[in-house]
Amino acid sequence: MPAPRKTSNSRSSAPPRKKPVTRKRTSKGKKGLSLEWKFAIVALLLVLFSPLYYGYIIKGFTSSWRWIKDVGEDPGYRTYNSFNIKIPKGHAIHGIDVSYYQGKIDWKQVKAMKEDDVAVKFAFIKATEGMFNVDPYFQRNWREAPKAGIICGAYHYFKPKKSGLWQAKFFLQTVKFEAGDLPPVVDIEELNGISSAAMRLELQVFLSHIEKKTNVKPIIYTGLSFYKDYLKGYFDEYPLWVAHYHQPRLKMSAGDWNFWQHSDKAKITGINHVVDFNVFNGDSLKFDSMLIR
Repeated sequence: MPAPRKTSNSRSSAPPRKKPVTRKRTSKGKKGLSLEWKFAIVALLLVLFSPLYYGYIIKGFTSSWRWIKDVGEDPGYRTYNSFNIKIPKGHAIHGIDVSYYQGKIDWKQVKAMKEDDVAVKFAFIKATEGMFNVDPYFQRNWREAPKAGIICGAYHYFKPKKSGLWQAKFFLQTVKFEAGDLPPVVDIEELNGISSAAMRLELQVFLSHIEKKTNVKPIIYTGLSFYKDYLKGYFDEYPLWVAHYHQPRLKMSAGDWNFWQHSDKAKITGINHVVDFNVFNGDSLKFDSMLIR
């Protein structure tokens, strides 16, 4: 008898395997920042966004940068970036001298300019030259500079070939000096083809007439070399203003000079051209004693 056929029903059927179910992990709630940390963060933000903080940081950075830049420089002859020149230390009173060469000047801006302890307190203004030439900007400068609070003096460019007396008269006809002004100045820089003795004769006539009419001893302006070659020992009773550029100190005895023109390349706010820069040899009391009474 044939064996019975196996059918599919005869196979042992195991129950189907179920795929494992992946359970999602439930994230535990994060703990919030403590109150102390919150206060610390708020305090830090307040500091970082405070103008005082940035002022302190900027000031510290500026000071550090100044120290780096000054390495190797003469500490008595520091660079002032605003003025774009080196300025010798040990002088508290600074000033400029101007002529038509500087063009139209905004004297209020000149007065407002300052870097550390350096600001423009006085200005010598060109008035006349020879016997006929009036500086075209003199009257404007002479009027506007005092309005801005700058103490002024006027100067005459001396021509030794011309009469010292007539040059003095021409100068005083142009400039009306008042109390509080600096003394009149005579600018002598050349011989004009005459002897040094002849130059000194005309210069003395000029000085004597100015002193007689104003009751003030005029200031003599000249270069260091010209002074040593032609003037030293002849006019020692007069105040002296000496030009000697780009040096840390003036190579003269401290008691021999009153003003020092130490640079001809200063940049001044309110003036569109480079300017001569000067220092006064003394304190504010000595400076005030020089002013016309």
